[in-house]
Amino acid sequence: LPTGYLILNCPAHLCLVGSLTTNLFIQDILFPYIKENVREYLQTHWEEEECQQDVSLLRKQAEEDSHLDGAVPIPAWSGSGGDDPQRTIQAVVDNVCWQMALDRKTTALKQLQGHMWRAAFAAGRVKAEFFEDVVPAVRKWREAGMKVYIYSSGSVEAQKLLFGHSTEGDILELVDGHFDTKIGHKVESESYRKIASSIGCATNNILFLTDVTLEASAAEEADVHVAVVVRPGNAGLTDDEKTYYSLITSFSELYLPSSA
Repeated sequence: LPTGYLILNCPAHLCLVGSLTTNLFIQDILFPYIKENVREYLQTHWEEEECQQDVSLLRKQAEEDSHLDGAVPIPAWSGSGGDDPQRTIQAVVDNVCWQMALDRKTTALKQLQGHMWRAAFAAGRVKAEFFEDVVPAVRKWREAGMKVYIYSSGSVEAQKLLFGHSTEGDILELVDGHFDTKIGHKVESESYRKIASSIGCATNNILFLTDVTLEASAAEEADVHVAVVVRPGNAGLTDDEKTYYSLITSFSELYLPSSA
């Protein structure tokens, strides 16, 4: 295994993968929170600049998605006093629910979700739950001189919320940096080259942990080392995938030599 750098696959999901957090936390708490509270959030924050930026990005995405079955357009809102925003708010709600039903990971969707989760975490309504092996393992790697980065389909802001408001407390200090799909999609090999360049590290000195084999394949194409994390509730692997990839069920199973 390589020395010097690690990239961890954040709960990707937010569009969360299952490497760090349980799927139950993601599927039963985080995602339902969005669906159940998006209308209230939009109505409360509608006239704020950040909210309008989120809506504008979602509208742009909706225009790009216009050729897809079931795509929900988002009409423009003038912002004038006589223009009732409820029709636009309803369209945003419908669009968000449509995207989530398809398990989409667009930057526009993740940005709004990140802002909603920020409000929820700040109010103490939600706390992140990590697998019990994650924090001790990351602490050990850091003590050995390793650098730890998060690469997630969830926005950088959402990642920081998870690490800043967890059942383990604020553990942001354990992470050296964050990347999301703004640098590129996780199934594209070029994304991993860009990350390596950004942190000043050769790709073959990076170990990428993921539970998605398409991501693992893309990382390998960029000459990144890969371990596939097998967690309860994750999608099953084929026999060929089980044979080909290095598999772990816990971060404690990794042997990582000191970077010194």
